[in-house]
Amino acid sequence: MTTDNTTPFDATADATAANRVDTAPVAPLAPPPGEPEQAGNRRHFLRTGVVAAGTGLLASALVRQNVGAAPPPPDFYPPPSPPTAPFAVPLPVYSAKSASRTLSPSPTKAAQANEAGRLPHQRWEQFLPKKLVEIHIKQGSHSFHPQYPTQTIWGFDGICPGPILVGRYGEPLLVRFYNDLPADLTGFGSPEISTHAHNLHDGSESDGFAGDYFSATKFGPTLTRPGMFKDHLYPMIYAGYDQYPGTNGDPREALGSCWYHDHRMDFTSGNVYRGMAGAFLLFDGIDSGNEKDRNSTALRLPSGIGIYDIPLIVQDKRFDASGMLVFDQFNTDGHIGDKFCVNGKIQPYFKVQRRKYRFRLLNGSTSRFYQFYLVLENADQTFTYISNDGNLLPAPLQMNQVRLGPAERADIVVDFATYPLGSRLFLVDRIEQFDGRGPQDNLVFPGAQILRFDVDAEPSAADTSRVPATLRALPPITMSEVAQSRSWTFDRTTSGWSINGQLWDVDKSGADIKTGTAEVWTLRVSGNWWHPIHIHLEEFQILSRNGVAPPPHERGRKDVVSIGPGEEVKIFIRFRDYIGKYMMHCHNSIHEDHAMMVRFNIVP
Repeated sequence: MTTDNTTPFDATADATAANRVDTAPVAPLAPPPGEPEQAGNRRHFLRTGVVAAGTGLLASALVRQNVGAAPPPPDFYPPPSPPTAPFAVPLPVYSAKSASRTLSPSPTKAAQANEAGRLPHQRWEQFLPKKLVEIHIKQGSHSFHPQYPTQTIWGFDGICPGPILVGRYGEPLLVRFYNDLPADLTGFGSPEISTHAHNLHDGSESDGFAGDYFSATKFGPTLTRPGMFKDHLYPMIYAGYDQYPGTNGDPREALGSCWYHDHRMDFTSGNVYRGMAGAFLLFDGIDSGNEKDRNSTALRLPSGIGIYDIPLIVQDKRFDASGMLVFDQFNTDGHIGDKFCVNGKIQPYFKVQRRKYRFRLLNGSTSRFYQFYLVLENADQTFTYISNDGNLLPAPLQMNQVRLGPAERADIVVDFATYPLGSRLFLVDRIEQFDGRGPQDNLVFPGAQILRFDVDAEPSAADTSRVPATLRALPPITMSEVAQSRSWTFDRTTSGWSINGQLWDVDKSGADIKTGTAEVWTLRVSGNWWHPIHIHLEEFQILSRNGVAPPPHERGRKDVVSIGPGEEVKIFIRFRDYIGKYMMHCHNSIHEDHAMMVRFNIVP
């Protein structure tokens, strides 16, 4: 097993033996024969009437992984996936990606000869990388369930989900992303990549802009040439560095539970669905990742990545009659699966000790919303909710459910010491959702069991972790900083999903925003759909939802807000430290692929 050089906590090996799996990537499989799909054709295909947009009932093209499939008839509805036995496999838990001593060629401010043609790294001299990581995006062999065949996926380092990336504030990190995908495409997605670290505070050239996609032979409209790799510099500063340079930015702006995924224009949904996503965890002196930390400022939350600190990436999938992954790539409402994967496995189990665990829940699905409950013998259990979208709350909340739209995150702490040995608890989803338009108003009982927790051992050592009464203070909302207010309406046109009546235009800015200012944005949904709206670069704070103050768990900082039919959300957001092109979009990634994105430029 590999461990990260900066991981500050290590637990005994017997704590991991029941759950750890080998994370070494498999050798790439030879790509199956097939004609490459031309980039950028999908929205043109839809607009020209082959699939009628805006009708609510669309022709579907259910594409099987690895094997080409003819489009089904217009009235086709995907059949259910073949049955699988629940809780047949352990939850995959991974250690952190190891740092590299060097990279060859050595990173430089400007793009190198074999690198995709990006702009120079901003603030390079200030934030020279102290940690180097190399990742290869490539094909790999993956088993979703023992009753399904092993099949080819696309993944970071060829695994699904990708390895856990770890960053520490004050230690600039450079990640080199190699595109080793085969040029010839069979199935869905597109083999060019643009990796977004959601939602790190970084230069636009490292943000994973949708038009910055590349391969060895192709490149997007916002790059200047193709390349074998692309370097992303993550400065690991808190937002507000220019205002608070002495503390590496404003520590109240720290992030914790992030993730990274592909963001290739028009094909984000298919590429992420094929496997291109992973957890990205950030630490500092407060959330230090060490439950034994003697520093008085340290929270000492449950720690040890893959031991007592567990990312849970939840995704829904659909499989054909032979157990091969399929994707409804032309239904512009969205894609809904009927098999629930956690960390790449269908309904796994996880053995726990009688002590506290930190679970970092991520909705990594294409279009599905979740409402999670922790259940023991049909009784809902209480857990401690500590973080929303990777942002620690000012104080922990005692809750018995958490609702997550696509790309939303929640950190919860569960104390299994309150349960006797032999107890079995379940993570259950009860929200009802039939299609990509969003969830229904009612809940389903008893719900779908996503993950089973087996309480099977006493702690291997004393549990020194805790959840203090105070977590992390919020930055103030100072209305005197507001330079401008803007309104954004998310709707549907006959040509695709739109923002303020406009389709995505990679070259056109919908707003030019002066750096160092704050704005108030009003986000509205005019149709009968749900849209999880994500803003790149900066976190925001919700001022109101439909004129009412947000509930306690939404009063922290966020980077995704789920907005329902006819709803209006007002947010306060600052723009700092970096300039260039960024995006706002719906994180129902089918919607973003079909034009529900807008570029904004941050200017000096």
